[in-house]
Amino acid sequence: YHLSTNMCPAHRLYVLSVVKDRLAKRQPVICVSTQLIEAGVDIDFGTVIRYLAGLDSIAQAAGRCNRHGRHEKLGRVYIVNPKDENIDKLKDIIIGAGDTERVLREFDDNPEMFDNDRLGIKAMEQFYKYYFYNRSKEMSYPIPSNNKEIGRADDLFNLLSLNCASVQEYQRIHNASPSLPLKQSFQSAAKAFHAIDSPTRGVVVPYGKKGDDIVNQLCDAVMIEKQYKLLKAAQRFSVNLYPYEFEDMGKKNAIREVQKESGIYYMDYQYYSNEFGWSKEIVTEMKKLTF
Repeated sequence: YHLSTNMCPAHRLYVLSVVKDRLAKRQPVICVSTQLIEAGVDIDFGTVIRYLAGLDSIAQAAGRCNRHGRHEKLGRVYIVNPKDENIDKLKDIIIGAGDTERVLREFDDNPEMFDNDRLGIKAMEQFYKYYFYNRSKEMSYPIPSNNKEIGRADDLFNLLSLNCASVQEYQRIHNASPSLPLKQSFQSAAKAFHAIDSPTRGVVVPYGKKGDDIVNQLCDAVMIEKQYKLLKAAQRFSVNLYPYEFEDMGKKNAIREVQKESGIYYMDYQYYSNEFGWSKEIVTEMKKLTF
């Protein structure tokens, strides 16, 4: 079974229900998943195999191994480090994996220093010490000079603390210090901050009969902006695409607006698989029409 954010929430929930049912019946099951299984998923496998990443992510994955203590012996967690994994765009994972390797080497040299526990408190403390030291320059959350909200190079820490640059600019223009007791730029900081650097766009997918019905209803809806229940239901049948993915799928007519200028898009059923979700290529045969 496959689990990833390429699948809409309804699809993922269905797969999880099938996997949990098989596990409860002690039937063999292999689940290949992205990081989404590491957070908020209550599931219990006998063995977990995790690609090398940050020790925090490895601990989360390990939390899905013998989670409910059903096995008499300890569960098995394996960490593998593939040399051909393409993670060039995943900076967090690259840095975390390097710091994890460092901690694991130190553990091999002196396990007593970590209380003989690779995922214990001392190992995790050492990991975060390396991780945050390597990224110390990012901890102030720098803002580039081309940011439209700020108009200069700065950082969120400064905007929300002394706000030196803004105060100095005020002094330069007015030849006096600002009289405000709070000199922080709260609104500017809020506008400049983005929890996710790469914004995504939601696209409704025709997963199952219900997903197909929602797409059809969206295409036929009158005054779609007032169809609150329909739009809310569509969230469970939507996937998020990065800008370059959205553009690429649009060029091949794989996604279309449900109605002109509605801003709501749906995906052609040929680009959605019931096994692994949306695809850049056609994965589903055309529907056969009967007359």
